[in-house]
Amino acid sequence: MNLFGGAISITQVSFLMFCLFAIAAVGYALGRITIKGISLGTAGVFVIAILFGCFLYDPLVAQLVVEEGGVKVDYATEALKIVDNIGLVLFVTSVGFIAGPKFFSNLKQNFKSYVLLGLIIIVTGGLVAAGCICIGRLTGEQNYDNLTAMVVGLLSGALTSTPAFTAARETAGDLSGTVVTGYGIAYLFGVIGVVLFVQLMPKLTKADMNAERKELTKTAEASTKKKYEGKLIHIDEFGIGMFALAAVIGIFVGLLKIGSFSLTTTGGCLLVSLIMGHFGRIGKISLMPSDRTLKVFREFGLMLFLAGAGVAGGVRFVAEFKPIYFLYGFLMTVIPMVIGYIFAKYVLKLSLLNNLGSITGGMTSTPALGTLINVAGTEDVAAAYAATYPIALISVVVVSQLLFMIF
Repeated sequence: MNLFGGAISITQVSFLMFCLFAIAAVGYALGRITIKGISLGTAGVFVIAILFGCFLYDPLVAQLVVEEGGVKVDYATEALKIVDNIGLVLFVTSVGFIAGPKFFSNLKQNFKSYVLLGLIIIVTGGLVAAGCICIGRLTGEQNYDNLTAMVVGLLSGALTSTPAFTAARETAGDLSGTVVTGYGIAYLFGVIGVVLFVQLMPKLTKADMNAERKELTKTAEASTKKKYEGKLIHIDEFGIGMFALAAVIGIFVGLLKIGSFSLTTTGGCLLVSLIMGHFGRIGKISLMPSDRTLKVFREFGLMLFLAGAGVAGGVRFVAEFKPIYFLYGFLMTVIPMVIGYIFAKYVLKLSLLNNLGSITGGMTSTPALGTLINVAGTEDVAAAYAATYPIALISVVVVSQLLFMIF
């Protein structure tokens, strides 16, 4: 049996699924390796996916590149886009539901802090990017437009920001391919750097994690308990129906545009699930999926996202890698993250887990949030991520477009 007008067969689709789950199996094994208490966790899937994209993509999936009407169509790449988008929807919708019950009370208490921290992180990233463009020009880069497109791509990859990447690619016009390459080069450290950071900081600060968890969860406990008292009607045992409803509405909201700006699928699903998680019910009808459903979908979604994005990133990584570009991406990840952490700790006086949760949101780092939840031992850190994420989402899109305008 053939699909897509006879272009690929069921056997080839099965082979793609085989590759995907093989990447997941080996990636989780790699993520389990712990050195002095530090491990990659689910981000191990991303590392293996990158390596697969670098070294195995061409020999193993070349048969899925077919010519239609004189144009080459890479069905494997299209399939990977579907995989990582499904993963992203599953992950962010789960995060929204998990954070929802405490999100608004937490936001009310720390609103100014979250806004300031999100802005500090993204503006710092933008300034580092501008500095990299200036350094490139001073060191003899002749094609200024190409350099700017590359650095803006690196910025979106360093901050693992799909919306910034999309906006930059549209703004770049004929240089959109250069933006894609920059994104692919910096994305690797953008993921791994924040994942390692949220594990290292509790150890470096010798934090008492039990005390930190208590500090994080002491707000909004009473109102949360009251909200879900009483017997509610559940549409299905696991709450998958309500989860699917949130995803459908979220995707629709993400498609809406104000000028050239949209929330994208990520922002739309996060917003809708936050609202549904906050209210919890309509009358006696429960809006909440079960805890086990949310935990499974959160992890499974993260795995799909990292596998799909990692393979695609690995293919681009090989294409135009230069050591200086990796250095630029490293600086755009580390400097905003460290400055954001220091600002949150000493100026905003945020507790450690609130600080790190906000950092993952400010860096728009989906994988790092998954790691932080495991490190913290509580899903309450998702509320800080969800509170900082929207301002970072908007800011990084604006900063990316400003860099094109200025340079």
